[in-house]
Amino acid sequence: MSRRIKKVAVIGSGVMGSRIACHFANIGVQVLLLDIVPKELREDEVKKGLTIQDKAFKNRVVNEALAGVVKSNPSPIYKSSFLSRITTGNLNDDLAQIATCDWVIEAVTENLQIKRNLFENIEKFRKPGTLITSNTSGIPLHLLSEGRSEDFQKNFCGTHFFNPPRYLRLLEIIPEPKTSPEVIDFFMHYGDLYLGKTTVLCKDTPAFIANRVGVFGIMALFHLIEKMGLTVEQVDKLTGPVLGRPKSATFRTCDVVGLDTLIHVADGLRDNVPNDEARDLFQLPGYVAKLNENKWYGDKSGQGFYKKMKKDGKSEILSLDLKTFEYKPQEKVKFATLDLAKSIDSLTDRMKALVMGQDIAGEFYRASFIGLFAYVSNRIPEIADELYKIDDAMRAGFGWQLGPFETWDAIGVQSAITMMEKAGNKPAAWVYDMLKKGNTLFYKTENGLKKYYDIPSASYKAIPGTEAFLLLDNIRANKTVWKNAGTTVTDIGDGILNIEFHTKMNTIGGEVVEGVNKAIELAEKDYRGLVISNEGDNFSAGANLALLFSMAAEQDWDEVSMAIKMFQNMNMRIRYSSIPVVVAPHNLTLGGACEMAMHSDKVQAHAETYIGLVEFGAGLIPGGGGTKEMAVRISDSFSEGDIELPELREKFLTLAMAKVSTSAYEAYDLGYLRKGHDEITLNRSRLLTDAKATCIRLAEEGYTQPVLRKDIKVLGKQALGMIYVGADVMQKGNYMSEHDKKISLKLGHVICGGDLSAPTLVTEQYLLDLEKEAFLSLCGEKKTLERMQSILNGGKILRN
Repeated sequence: MSRRIKKVAVIGSGVMGSRIACHFANIGVQVLLLDIVPKELREDEVKKGLTIQDKAFKNRVVNEALAGVVKSNPSPIYKSSFLSRITTGNLNDDLAQIATCDWVIEAVTENLQIKRNLFENIEKFRKPGTLITSNTSGIPLHLLSEGRSEDFQKNFCGTHFFNPPRYLRLLEIIPEPKTSPEVIDFFMHYGDLYLGKTTVLCKDTPAFIANRVGVFGIMALFHLIEKMGLTVEQVDKLTGPVLGRPKSATFRTCDVVGLDTLIHVADGLRDNVPNDEARDLFQLPGYVAKLNENKWYGDKSGQGFYKKMKKDGKSEILSLDLKTFEYKPQEKVKFATLDLAKSIDSLTDRMKALVMGQDIAGEFYRASFIGLFAYVSNRIPEIADELYKIDDAMRAGFGWQLGPFETWDAIGVQSAITMMEKAGNKPAAWVYDMLKKGNTLFYKTENGLKKYYDIPSASYKAIPGTEAFLLLDNIRANKTVWKNAGTTVTDIGDGILNIEFHTKMNTIGGEVVEGVNKAIELAEKDYRGLVISNEGDNFSAGANLALLFSMAAEQDWDEVSMAIKMFQNMNMRIRYSSIPVVVAPHNLTLGGACEMAMHSDKVQAHAETYIGLVEFGAGLIPGGGGTKEMAVRISDSFSEGDIELPELREKFLTLAMAKVSTSAYEAYDLGYLRKGHDEITLNRSRLLTDAKATCIRLAEEGYTQPVLRKDIKVLGKQALGMIYVGADVMQKGNYMSEHDKKISLKLGHVICGGDLSAPTLVTEQYLLDLEKEAFLSLCGEKKTLERMQSILNGGKILRN
């Protein structure tokens, strides 16, 4: 594609506009963020001597909006320095600057006339060919572009981001009748490759795809809850992670998003979908109407379905009794169906168990799935011609691991229809036609490619664009080379193997160590390289702390020593194998997983990688080669004539404060990723594809087995003195405990190369031995065991 996006204008700096601006800054694009001029000076501005001509006054709306969004948690920006890519301005003085932009995004209030007036002004200044899009969540696109020029209309469409844009992967592309096909193709490609989005091409129908189905699902649930008499906490337990959906489930999500927002969309749908068979469900049930009347919208109003209260100096989150409208302590939720589901790791297998439940939970699942399946089958071809678009939208926009049709497949298409017929809520006719033609699933996998059932042709077709996605779930069944209880080694083609973990939280224990060593052995014998990646929620929570605690509590020091040695040896084998090893982390990549990444030939990280050496919080130091590797990186950063202590101090504090990056980009600054060496992928679906390509490139460039390092410069007593003094001052100031000080000194001892009288060149093995000795000694400390136990019991860091 010949288009290049170097500069984007975002007009409207509200929550969505500012966050969209931040995400473009994240990917390296220059952004012009504009908003209205305030009507009058505030009292504080008058005191500062400002006038209505001052930029500080004119840009107040945009500057305060952006500043507020940047302070939000989680952050919309990968790195604070990226904010320099955003220039703010106002519509009175700066709209002409859009002539320098390649793409103008409108994100102002949802009002047709306001948007149309804005587009009229935009047309006065935009250069021909500039892309113009609206972030509208439901106003018909053809109404927005009415009266505009031919060039405007052919370069115009909807680009509906989901909030927060950095984290929610859905980008709905909504063309209007005159949008150029080239423009549609460009947005589908750009959103995927550069913005890291799942791009879904939508029809210009009310609420498009995700909100049409998602808001139906929530409203139908609201009515079902009223009918069944379920409580707030029961519903959130039933509709969260057990279904492969976010922890915030239903009611907590409503509180976070704002119930008023949901009601606004539901009201709009009720008014604009007169022929929707489920239109009555968009009417608010009694308890939701009362919440609306009370203006109990959730977090923004201080209370909603939940309310945070303080009692005896402690915070407590109370839940709303939907009958009495009083807040009460949350009750523990227990259902036999959920107890059974806990033991089922596979989400698809778990879905079958949930709908077969014989208690009220099973009744709830059957009723909710029946309604959802009927609704989505009837939305084809109204909102989409292809069923995969509905699943893509719900996964990417609402955080579901399985879309509606994928869930239907998991339960069994015919089994679900039997339940639906019994309930008097049949699916659309095309589903029966599909079954009559011998097609029993909505999806099937052929030659590693996931295909969907195409209704017009009654055949299975590849999902467009996914040919570039290499997904283990699609190839594992036929390409497994070796496996054990905790790992699977898969041939991913072109001479490259992949090893994935499938332990709890993908923690690293004996089975993972065995698997990695075996994968390297296989790759060295018959392949060109190895990728370490997986498709879990997190790459890995690190070493198996429960196992280490058990051995240390039993004072089985030989076993602890052997475990440390095996872990170090595995990581050193990753570093010094005869084939390239690429680690592809995503989300949580902690402790031992970080050490694994740091020893690889190259890291291909997803942008949302939260990586760090966190052992200090467990009363330990990194013991799988992480402390050694940080010492190596400190040494490599030294230049002749440089003052060496600041670099060492910075990296020491990174480990001592157990810092975890908030993005892969921040990981460069913390030293976990190597600038100019390790790479980042924006789209999670492309991560394995990119990691494989990186591994092939390393192999084809003539990969040479590295040589063990003997040239690591450590500073000895010169740096140890600084660490001793710093730890002493911190303890006396009550900033750290005595045990914190002990861990700090042991960490410093390793990073400085021990008690050497002068700066010295040492080997990696020398540092590994120091690291192992320090780690082993800390395992014998009572307070370290207390810290481990605190993490294992409640996930809390104990500062004893």
